[in-house]
Amino acid sequence: MPNALGVPSPDKAAYMDDVARAAVGYKRQMLTLLELEPGLTVLDLGCGPGADIQSMADAVTTSGRVVGVDIDPRMVEAASARFHDHPHVEIRLGDGHTLPFEDATFDRARMDRALQHVADPAVVLSELLRVLKPGGLLRVGEPDWDSLTVDGDLEMNRAFNRFVCSTMVRNATIGRRLARLARGAGFEVQVVRTASPVFHDFALADNIFAFTRNTERAIRAGAIDRADGERWLAELQSGDFLAAPLVFLLSARKPL
Repeated sequence: MPNALGVPSPDKAAYMDDVARAAVGYKRQMLTLLELEPGLTVLDLGCGPGADIQSMADAVTTSGRVVGVDIDPRMVEAASARFHDHPHVEIRLGDGHTLPFEDATFDRARMDRALQHVADPAVVLSELLRVLKPGGLLRVGEPDWDSLTVDGDLEMNRAFNRFVCSTMVRNATIGRRLARLARGAGFEVQVVRTASPVFHDFALADNIFAFTRNTERAIRAGAIDRADGERWLAELQSGDFLAAPLVFLLSARKPL
């Protein structure tokens, strides 16, 4: 479907599955950090099509429960279809600003690349605090789009990042703010880590970071000169490509 600048966007569920496959390294880190064990109840807020739910469901076993929540009915439909035969997995339509759960429901909660899109991250974090049990663990992974590193023309890299941060992503630098926001919501921040997967395949990176689509959008918006943008894309496709995003991984805990 085209956006306001007339450039088609990819199928959201397929895109999120592709991201999950490309980001397998830091996702393993997040799974380890959740400290899952049989019998625990886990909330996956912003679960999308459910790409990460299987590993959590396996960890908590059928004696536990994983609840995926997403605000997009299409994502809920896709995740529900994927886990229709998993009785210990529940998929719910819901808004992170007003979670449909009682206080102190979950042992663990996670968000992965979803807080960047919400209207008020502080409110969502407060809701996560509310639905976690005392001592419950929160794990959040969020990118910092201003830190996306692309080898080549430095000024074009900066222009691309500026456009993405100002136009394409609501909370583009949420990663660097996670610890401060979590403390403000009442969490005890345990540690903040970073992950930076390196991409050498332009086609894969283009699918994940939308270099072609977003450069065209920036050109149409007047943020990048067409000749510069087209030259940059040609160089990225023909050269020794390297790109690396910066992802912040927050580990926090609800006080006892």
